[in-house]
Amino acid sequence: MNVVLIVDDQIDVRMSASIALTNHGYSCIEADSPLQAMEKLKSQRVDLILLDMNFSFDTTSGQEGLSFLKKLKDEGIQLPIVVMTGWASIEIAVQTMQLGANDFIEKPWKNARLVSIVKQQLNSAQLNQENERFTALSRSTKDNSFVKSPQMVALLEKAKRAAASGANVLITGENGTGKSLLAQYMHDHSERADKRFVSVNMGAIPESLFESELFGHKKGAFTDAKENRLGRFDIASNGTLFLDEIGTLPHNLQAKILRVLETGEYEVVGSSQTQQTNARIISATNADLEQLIAKDNFRRDLLFRLNTIELHIPPLRERPEDILVLAEYLLNKHSQKYRRKGMTIQPETQTAMLKHPWLGNVRELSHAIERAVIMSDNNSLDIQSLGLGNHGSADNNTQPLMTLEESEKRTIIRAIEHFSGNVVAAGEYLGLSKSAIYRRLEKLGVDPKKLEQ
Repeated sequence: MNVVLIVDDQIDVRMSASIALTNHGYSCIEADSPLQAMEKLKSQRVDLILLDMNFSFDTTSGQEGLSFLKKLKDEGIQLPIVVMTGWASIEIAVQTMQLGANDFIEKPWKNARLVSIVKQQLNSAQLNQENERFTALSRSTKDNSFVKSPQMVALLEKAKRAAASGANVLITGENGTGKSLLAQYMHDHSERADKRFVSVNMGAIPESLFESELFGHKKGAFTDAKENRLGRFDIASNGTLFLDEIGTLPHNLQAKILRVLETGEYEVVGSSQTQQTNARIISATNADLEQLIAKDNFRRDLLFRLNTIELHIPPLRERPEDILVLAEYLLNKHSQKYRRKGMTIQPETQTAMLKHPWLGNVRELSHAIERAVIMSDNNSLDIQSLGLGNHGSADNNTQPLMTLEESEKRTIIRAIEHFSGNVVAAGEYLGLSKSAIYRRLEKLGVDPKKLEQ
């Protein structure tokens, strides 16, 4: 259960936030001042801080909250932080973001909005932890502990050169190959490494909220705009903005992204003032953009802006040298997570892993090992515990040659069948949002209802 630390000098505000969050499964602890909050942080586990900006001696400027944020930063305390105040201003919001805050909410809030922000930031924090593990895994290509294949060693070298250039980068590859992790890797090897890495799944944004999410909105700009909101381009200023699933972006919205890429200019919803962004853009897709362009579903001029440099991550089945080293890394990671010490992989299981097609790529490998670590009765993982079954004994050469679309269709069908017809669960396993997997099913002509039978 995630723990939220609520920091506010008003007991009714703390109680209101606590009730709203505990009703949605969160555990809450409270502090009435930054000083008490720091004591709580030293003695208890905290997953997110909900921070008021004004306390006893200062009620409007937000300086007390800003000082607390600076202290957290100076002491190296890295937690998702959502700031709240009854005196909202864009200036204060920008200052809080620069000092490490993740989002901003104005009092009085709607409970649904508060819960949504907390959930989003906790999910982002979890993703960032995975990104940090990957970065630690492949910080230097001179250390081949985790990448052995010539393809990946060469790719990481190209990624480091691309990172230093500051140019827009398009990452392609199948689902589960680690496109978001490579984007983080490039950010960490760039001059912007100490700035924000902001990730957004383009396929998960409803069209009606697209401009608000990307460019932000002013209070009162539309019916539900109860407060000013920063957009992703603003939050990523001086840092990196990662546009995942760029191939799912509807055609009518592509021009809006193209304009920002060409000029760096955009307008906040509800404002006529033009803003400027200097965020570095990295995007990713598993779609064939040339095919989408041929069908008039993607703009060629947008592709030219996105792919100044293009990096392709090969599927795991094409780089078998990486399977066992990745497996060892993932085994160590999941063993630590679930407190299973001394776990190993049997030699015959390693052989089976090398023969398994891994259609879900690194994500499938990670899930298989995580499941085995949890469910195995002993410390030596066998073929059955990994769920390889007969797949492990099949020769790779007996796998039928198929197009990327056929391979994608087969992978999605297998995932849905694995989760007993639960499309959303299958999508999460494959790294797809609910809307994204349903769009793919429609595109591939797959009726999920038939798979439930």
